[in-house]
Amino acid sequence: MFRLARVMCHVFAGMATCAVVFPWIGADKRNGHIRRWSRQLMAMCNVTVEQAANGQAILPRAMMVANHVSWLDIFVINSLYPCRFVAKAEIRAWPLLGWLAQQAGTVFISRGSRRDLRHIFKGLVHSLQAGERVAFFPEGTTAVQGSLLPFHANLFEAAIDAKAPVQPLALAYVDPAGRPHGAIDFVGEMSFAESLVMILGGAPVTARLSCLAGIPSDGAHRRELAEAAHAAVAGALGIAPAAAHTPPV
Repeated sequence: MFRLARVMCHVFAGMATCAVVFPWIGADKRNGHIRRWSRQLMAMCNVTVEQAANGQAILPRAMMVANHVSWLDIFVINSLYPCRFVAKAEIRAWPLLGWLAQQAGTVFISRGSRRDLRHIFKGLVHSLQAGERVAFFPEGTTAVQGSLLPFHANLFEAAIDAKAPVQPLALAYVDPAGRPHGAIDFVGEMSFAESLVMILGGAPVTARLSCLAGIPSDGAHRRELAEAAHAAVAGALGIAPAAAHTPPV
């Protein structure tokens, strides 16, 4: 209960910062606040964030794509590399954290909404052309650790139009013994509150983030980019082809 109370106080402090401070500061300072706040949140959740020692350098301007395991993913990435996220609309309904994610620049997309897709696509192209990093989870939903769902190709078109590279990220969560952490999977009918309680009451978590080599978008097709990113993430996670679904064509 004490740890839960700390998290709630931290969330309220973040909301106050978004409401009072963010309107008056530039992007660099906002990113600094987001990075520090996300690191503090992960520490309160007993999550240690590690970068893979053999990973690639993060690109200053890129479309970042990652496998999707948990609601923690956004904050793990933001604790190292704050960026503009595209996420499913359901996240906006999360108590408090959904509002915070929106204030931090997350753009929400409704499943099957072509209108949302067109609007968000234009925004992504503009952000990439302006030199920003944008990120999304091309699986479209969370998957159990040890598996990888197909990567949807639609939003990869924004990288092509903006002439920006795609940089895959691989996320894994392990327990103190180095095994996939049993409290992290956020699938099925599990609610955000149930997931948070499981994480706070469970064993310490190590979140391992691997930055993989950038994939040039020049002359590529969005399906080729999705397939290359999918293969890179599956390889970094050590997922065998039988457990990694073939990306859609």
